[in-house]
Amino acid sequence: MLNAGDRAPDFSLESDSGKAVSLADFPGKTVVLYFYPKDDTPGCTRENQAFSAALQAFGDAGAVVLGVSRDSVERHRKFRDKYDLGVTLLSDPELAAHNAYGAYGEKTMYGKKVTGAIRSTFIIGPDRKVKHAFSGVKVDGHADAVLALVRGGGGALTPPAPPAPTKGAAAKSAASRSPAAKSAARAPAKKAAVKAPAKPVTRSR
Repeated sequence: MLNAGDRAPDFSLESDSGKAVSLADFPGKTVVLYFYPKDDTPGCTRENQAFSAALQAFGDAGAVVLGVSRDSVERHRKFRDKYDLGVTLLSDPELAAHNAYGAYGEKTMYGKKVTGAIRSTFIIGPDRKVKHAFSGVKVDGHADAVLALVRGGGGALTPPAPPAPTKGAAAKSAASRSPAAKSAARAPAKKAAVKAPAKPVTRSR
């Protein structure tokens, strides 16, 4: 499988629109290329729906999205129309692109070793180098994670900055850092005075 930093191989595959599509068709663009096993199966349907739902956001970030499977162009069209998909679907029955990207080979399904398409995604930069490579993709949440990476310029995901404190919270925090507050915090708490019981008085006879 290709790794980050590798040169992305070009390809020429027929799309669901009947036109040949290649990597060279998108100069200056980031290309999200994802491989999936089969049209109209549960996981593949959810994955294609998720990428389709985020298609406008990918476009706004300067990226194009291409899905690839071994399915025929006719099957791609039926799949596209059934679920109203917006992504461009490419047909790779001869596995040319699958093999070039390392998206076909041995994998484990239901505890058994089988040979087939490996669910994979590649973020390819305008310089035609792989920025990120995912293999054995888990469908749920994947499209959003890829979009976040594309929006970040292909860099690693970073956690959001903590919210700025309100004026009251800032004042309280500042007061807690003052020398007097620190001294008070270190001082032991005063215990309530406990009056010892009076000793009984004994008289000699």
